[in-house]
Amino acid sequence: MNRYVEKFISYLEIEKNYSPFTLLNYKLDLEDFFKWSNDTPLEKIDYLHLRKYLAYLRERHLKPRSLSRKISALRSLFKFLQREGHVKVNPVKLLQTPKLDKVLPNFLTVNEMTTLIEAPDIEKLFGKRDKAILETIYSTGMRVSELVGLNIDSVDFFSNMVKVAGKGKKERLLPIGDKALNAIKDYLDARKKNATALFLNKNGTRLSARSVCEISHRYIKFVSETKSISPHVLRHSFATHLLDRGADLRSVQELLGHVNLSTTQIYTHVTTERLKNVYDKAHPRA
Repeated sequence: MNRYVEKFISYLEIEKNYSPFTLLNYKLDLEDFFKWSNDTPLEKIDYLHLRKYLAYLRERHLKPRSLSRKISALRSLFKFLQREGHVKVNPVKLLQTPKLDKVLPNFLTVNEMTTLIEAPDIEKLFGKRDKAILETIYSTGMRVSELVGLNIDSVDFFSNMVKVAGKGKKERLLPIGDKALNAIKDYLDARKKNATALFLNKNGTRLSARSVCEISHRYIKFVSETKSISPHVLRHSFATHLLDRGADLRSVQELLGHVNLSTTQIYTHVTTERLKNVYDKAHPRA
């Protein structure tokens, strides 16, 4: 089975441009399935076999999102195998994907966001770096994976644009504000290390996504003792604040790099309070 999985993963990487993170998850999910199947021949894998596997997964108390991802991996694999002529039918077609609850994204208020960004000690080099990181994520809404992939030449200081490599290695240009650019300039002027990467760790090499998460957690006490601050919360705040101030959904979709508008629409739920306030003020019988 391994050769089928490897062939499928190569197809996703080369032809579909899937991210390394997605490829790893798909590979682990498929290896888990074939390990449970105990080398059952492909032609013996049918709907009943898959139902037994689902029962096994539910016994492990997996969350609906994890179940959904595993089914998605299997569905894509068998679709690929059917197209390649290795199987006649796709038995996963009959499986129902678990219904996923929409989880509303956490976000910070504008004042909380300001407090967080101003928290780093800019008298120190890494304080300048941390402030530049927080400013950049909030200013552009880019993902952490996109942030750590930035090089110095990714930033155009004259046109206020930054080039990022998003999911599926798709490049896109994002506008970036003056405050974020000034923070980046201050950091670059202060650091001695001459490197290609924009943000560096203490060893002078490219910063990792894990380090960016640790940086965001470092300043949580300045904002709240109860809220969970992660780089993704900054991205959520970016989208929410844009919509609160009248940005249209399509523009926010482009800025976030979402393929489907439905992914962006979740942010409309968190702006309900603003709509209520507008209604209360505007409607004569509110």
